[in-house]
Amino acid sequence: MIVPQVRIFGGSPFRAIFALIITFFAATAFGQDGESRERKVVSSKASIGSSRLEMDPIFPGTPVLNPAKTVAEFASPEMLRFKNSLLGAIDERLGAPYVYGATGPYSFDCSGFVWSAFQQAGIPFGRGSARTLWSEFLPAPENHKYKFGTLVFFSGLSHIGIVVDEKGFYHASRTHGVTYSPFNDYWLERVDGFREVTIKPTIASE
Repeated sequence: MIVPQVRIFGGSPFRAIFALIITFFAATAFGQDGESRERKVVSSKASIGSSRLEMDPIFPGTPVLNPAKTVAEFASPEMLRFKNSLLGAIDERLGAPYVYGATGPYSFDCSGFVWSAFQQAGIPFGRGSARTLWSEFLPAPENHKYKFGTLVFFSGLSHIGIVVDEKGFYHASRTHGVTYSPFNDYWLERVDGFREVTIKPTIASE
């Protein structure tokens, strides 16, 4: 550090004190300038999206938040495989006409559509009417009622569909065949309840 030299004229103590004051302030200003350069902001962003200082402490073991993480990264491989398979099976059947008692491959009734889609997704269970499936499976927990793959029952257990989410479901309609319908007032007034299909762990080992 270069400290400016101040020449003291004569032996006056006031001039000596004045020189010391100037020297002190010059040294302090130089030190602050160096510190500010050390605390420059790095151009990269921290994991939560804001800039951080190079001197900010980072504690070992602190969880790193990643906003780009998808739901799929938190789901089990078995559940992901089931959902993808079921969605694919439903998609293959969309538009197929309704025929009472049919289980495919080109026409379906409501329970036949549900049974056929789950069979293709690797979840086997007995073929039966909506009422039979209602008695076969346990009620869905409150937080699972509108999860994809939950079964929804209507009109005194005479109709069944597969929930997509809180907005709608897939089913085999008498007038439209296999289709998607929203949970509008018409359908909500006719809901009997929800059942959850038991997913056995064997689908992961196939």
